Amino acid sequence: MSIRRKLLICIPLLVLLMSSVSFVLFESGKNVQESYHLMMNRIMLYKEVSYEVGENMKSMNRFIMQVDADSFPEVDKHLTAVKELRRQMDEVATIGGSDLPLMNYRHIIDTFLEQAGQMISEIDEQDSNTLAGAYIEAEQTQRFIREQAQELVDLELDQYKPIYEEIMSTTDKLNELGVLLVITAAVLSICMAIWLSGSITGPIRRLVGTAKQISKGRMDTKAPESINNDEISILCRAFNGMIDNIQELMQENIKSVEKDRLVKELELKMLQSQINPHFLFNTLNSIAKLAYLEGAARTSDLTVSVSRLLRYNLQKLDQAVPLREEVEHVNEYINIQRARFRDRIAFVMEIDEQALAGMIPCLTLQPIFENAFVHGLEQMEEGAVLTLSIRYDAGSLMEIEISDNGAGMSRETVARLMGSIQDEAPYFSGKGQSTGLGTHNVFKRLHLFFDGEQQIEIDSNEGRGTAVLFRLPFRPSASE
Repeated sequence: MSIRRKLLICIPLLVLLMSSVSFVLFESGKNVQESYHLMMNRIMLYKEVSYEVGENMKSMNRFIMQVDADSFPEVDKHLTAVKELRRQMDEVATIGGSDLPLMNYRHIIDTFLEQAGQMISEIDEQDSNTLAGAYIEAEQTQRFIREQAQELVDLELDQYKPIYEEIMSTTDKLNELGVLLVITAAVLSICMAIWLSGSITGPIRRLVGTAKQISKGRMDTKAPESINNDEISILCRAFNGMIDNIQELMQENIKSVEKDRLVKELELKMLQSQINPHFLFNTLNSIAKLAYLEGAARTSDLTVSVSRLLRYNLQKLDQAVPLREEVEHVNEYINIQRARFRDRIAFVMEIDEQALAGMIPCLTLQPIFENAFVHGLEQMEEGAVLTLSIRYDAGSLMEIEISDNGAGMSRETVARLMGSIQDEAPYFSGKGQSTGLGTHNVFKRLHLFFDGEQQIEIDSNEGRGTAVLFRLPFRPSASE
């Protein structure tokens, strides 16, 4: 049953119950009131007859005995009132099963009316003694009326005494019944209110408890479902369906994250592994040329640098390293290139020591240096300058700039290199093994390592040199 239907049933039932109790009490009180009103009307009628007759005699006295013509309207007024009351007496029911007392009372009133009317009509034709006698007779009739009215009142009271006692007994019973009905109605109302509120607030309270458990991370919690088909049961089933969907999404998300992690790790290792063959080739080529030119005089130092480079690659290829180690690695690479190019190339380093504690992927700087040698400075006979500048910015950013004054690149080449960061496949320029491969790997690994938070800029023009700028988040090593 829906909540709306429950409300539409319970509230009208409560209103109907209370209305029924009120109607029963009202009708009972109305019956008692009608019985009491009937008795009082009869008694008041008798009293009014006695009063009007007495007033009529007083005004008649002034009119007849004192010959006061101004008092005649008063006489006529009270006489008319007595006639009206006499007419009402015809509507009074029998007292105690006998009509005789009322009949005598009516006759006495008729006699008084006849006497009063005769006195008024013959006042000018009779002498004072005759009128006095007639007045005395009327006065005696008035006394009979008053005495008879008192007897009727007594009869009424005697007749209504058992009725009154019955009314009082009924009233007491009605009062008890009224209290019982009110208590019963109140108990039923409370029970219905408790049932109605419990059927609404109970499931909501359990649903809130389930929501609190879920907010604490207990995703295996389910909202209790009811067999009812009300709105709250539908809400609980929808809530449980939502929990199931969330659990499925979480499982899919965990699988997706794990898959992305494995792909990222594999891609990083693949990118790192691509650097070793071409670097080893170029290095051994330099050693071969040097050995050919010099015999064995300086080959020992060059071999030591090469061995350090190889050892660095083999030990650090699959993990990030402090920038300090990358700079040391670049120094070894420059020592090798000095043996090759001698004084044709000048090396300049401007390094902020605070930045050397930051972590970067292994083999980040050396490929950029190699590209600068192979494609920017190799053809220059003199005046070549290669600069490494490292700056530290307030603990949150480190800037690495590698610049040369060599041949430079066209804007199209720069655009292709910058676009290769998001590409799945490396970019090859076709001029040599190191050009696109090394630069693409460096850019790609920086993008993966720093989750896209890195900034890379290439400023190059043909014939005016190249500058590669890395703005990288500062991630200190655990040992710093």
